[in-house]
Amino acid sequence: MGIKWGIIVAFSLLSWLIGNRCRAMTAVEKTKIRDQILEMFDHAYGSYMKYAYPADELMPLSCRGRVRGLEPPRGDIDDSLGKFSLTLVDTLDTLVVLNKLEEFEEAVKMAVKDVRLDNDIVVSVFETNIRVLGGLLGAHVMADLLRGQGERMQWYRDELLHMAKELGHRLLPAFNTSSGLPYPRVNLRYGVLNPLSRTGTESDTCTACAGTMILEFAALSRLSGDTVFEEHARKALDVLWDKRQRGSDLVGTVINIHNGDWVRRDSGVGAGIDSYYEYLMKAYILLGDNVYLERFNAHYSAIMKYISQPPLLLNVHMHNPTVSVRGWMDSLLAFFPGLQVLRGDLKPAIETHEMLYQVTQEHKFLPEAFTTEFKVHWGQHLLRPEFAESTYFLYKATGDPYYLKVGQSIVEKLNTHTRVPCGFAAMQDVRTGTHEDRMDSFFLAEMFKYLYLLFSEKSQLPFDIDDYIFTTEAHLLPMSLSSTQPPCQDNRMVQESPTAEDLFTYSCPSTQTLFPNNPSFARTIRDGYKYLTGVGRVHHHATPIRGIELPLHDSGMESVEFFRSMGISLAKLHDVAASLSNAGAMADAAGPKGTYTVKLIAEVNQATEEEEVVPLVVQLISPPFLGRTVLMAGPAKFGMDLTKQEHGVKGSIVKSAPYSACGPIENAEELRGNIAVALRGDCMFASKARRLQEAGAIGVIFIDHREGSSSEETPLFQMVGDGGSVSDITIPLVFLFSREGAVLSAALEEHRNVDVLLLPRDRQLGREKASQPLGVNIKIRLSGGGELLSGEAKDATFQLLLEPGEEEEEDGEVKSPSSQCHLSDLPPHTGKQASRAGSQSTACSSHTDSQSSP
Repeated sequence: MGIKWGIIVAFSLLSWLIGNRCRAMTAVEKTKIRDQILEMFDHAYGSYMKYAYPADELMPLSCRGRVRGLEPPRGDIDDSLGKFSLTLVDTLDTLVVLNKLEEFEEAVKMAVKDVRLDNDIVVSVFETNIRVLGGLLGAHVMADLLRGQGERMQWYRDELLHMAKELGHRLLPAFNTSSGLPYPRVNLRYGVLNPLSRTGTESDTCTACAGTMILEFAALSRLSGDTVFEEHARKALDVLWDKRQRGSDLVGTVINIHNGDWVRRDSGVGAGIDSYYEYLMKAYILLGDNVYLERFNAHYSAIMKYISQPPLLLNVHMHNPTVSVRGWMDSLLAFFPGLQVLRGDLKPAIETHEMLYQVTQEHKFLPEAFTTEFKVHWGQHLLRPEFAESTYFLYKATGDPYYLKVGQSIVEKLNTHTRVPCGFAAMQDVRTGTHEDRMDSFFLAEMFKYLYLLFSEKSQLPFDIDDYIFTTEAHLLPMSLSSTQPPCQDNRMVQESPTAEDLFTYSCPSTQTLFPNNPSFARTIRDGYKYLTGVGRVHHHATPIRGIELPLHDSGMESVEFFRSMGISLAKLHDVAASLSNAGAMADAAGPKGTYTVKLIAEVNQATEEEEVVPLVVQLISPPFLGRTVLMAGPAKFGMDLTKQEHGVKGSIVKSAPYSACGPIENAEELRGNIAVALRGDCMFASKARRLQEAGAIGVIFIDHREGSSSEETPLFQMVGDGGSVSDITIPLVFLFSREGAVLSAALEEHRNVDVLLLPRDRQLGREKASQPLGVNIKIRLSGGGELLSGEAKDATFQLLLEPGEEEEEDGEVKSPSSQCHLSDLPPHTGKQASRAGSQSTACSSHTDSQSSP
């Protein structure tokens, strides 16, 4: 009887464990989280209306509105602000999704009464289209829906649609180019080429900027009956398609709007390109025109061939797509798994989403950019919604409750780490937890919409969500638009090289037939990546001898890459052939054929550290400062190496005109022979440096455009180039955070003539060169199993036991597994060699990765 009960208890426990692993969230639990999301939205929206309206954005730390021109400029970030109550307009249709119908009606009345679109202000065409035009159209669609239901909005007479049409006409002058690609900026009152417009000198735009107009412009055309908007947006897409690289079907990141030449040829699915691909797929869904699907499928095949390396999405050179151009990914690519769900390609969507989730587990949020080893590259987190968006789409496709848990973690982290008394504040750096005085409109327009929908049933919404498609800003457009008006007659494309069609070519995937409610489907894919970043892995106490199984299947990484992720680099020292032949002999003697034992003996030695971020300083040396004012500065990975200049670089500072240094330099004569001061933002560091060097500057001090940043709160980083050669830049470049930059700017404003000295911090302080930190050199000695060799110093060593998996013996030789470390393939070792390395040793030097700048 005891045995019987024991079996029953054990079986019950096992059933509970299995059920708990994939247990569906109860209706009560989902309601609780949904109520929490509503409370958080009320806090964010209420704070904007109380402290900021009618300003464009809320400054949640200052508890006031951000009005362009009254706050310190932030470069191109401010191009989103047009004095048109941006956050209110962007949030309107979110109020309907969240069932706040009374608040929606009041907000529409305020928008109609207060919002003006004829302001003399230069704005981003892209941001104004997706946020303001999209917001007005989405709100009009919702207002029209509620009016038709007969209870609310009976007073509404299409006022929002009329405003949208007015805004559309104010954006149209941007398309007045020889190519049809739009200018990146437009003056809402004066257009582009008017002498009063203060724009029209730009020559470049990003691919996403030109290719993310079709949904809003086509919807405006079909709702208003004016075809001009759809025609211009379609023509821009035609140009981008025509300028693709024909061999790879990839596009670059930045293009010249006049001649169509590519300015930046790196290709990926993140910043600069992202929503171009999204809008091709969604234009087919919204408008029913096969031309968009054919183009998307061609691009998608190229993406999966060259860019997608599951779970990673890398940037490559569009003309040579086998070449990766950078070692980091940006957070905007987090939308891509959601797009893959629409495409019906679920496996890579699950893989990439799981990688992104693990990065959030390690860093609390997705950093603005992170390396392929999942370390922080740029530490900002701007409350971006793309990861929540993909989580929503994956849950709807799979029904896997795992994605509800992911959504719950997003809610909890937002509430714990970004909530402040006057709203929610972006993270200035996920490593330090510091906040930025910023709450972008997309936080209300997208984040709360996707999170609320994730935890809601269709019956709990005031309309059928399946009848609408989300724009890139999550505004809702009705799919019935495809039947209200036929597409433009010349919107046709002859497919030059037909691609093989698959199951999903001409149909939106059905979650009922393709992806039944089977959570194990997604789980089996995720399990291969569950310890990708190391989070969640069980750590054991250190022992003198540790075993590592090769290949390391559980890590999802090849063995050498796994060692590299731990900071261990492998390099050849001596005769490889002898080592391998000895290993084979020892395998025969010490164990079954096909296996052998490798003993790693580690010694504590000084090892050179790679890519250390060397702190620099800007020292004010002219009267009245006389060297007493010293500002901490970060270095660059290109330009003059100040550590090799015995006395640093001295000069007078002059502010660049324009301050961003992203256009022709207007004060070259004044800059010649002096050190330029330029504001970060609008373009790459390398572009600024080239212009200023050509103008005659002998050095550049870049100042951060993010308000309140300082070296005390944010780790120093190294500025990086633009992906191309930077060998032509030879002047010294340093970076000051905002607070240090404010000191320099104030000194220049007050004293006009200010001399500075650029040099390493340690040299300025007069210290002797700091001793190298202790590193660890690991030497591998091939031997049979057993104890340490006699005479080995036990107190200074540890051993790692490497045992390859069993392989068949072939032709009398021991075959090592495919992921076994082949010493002959490793690069020459550049670090300090282990002092006791013998003829059969390989040194493994620990190293740290430096941080880099956008």
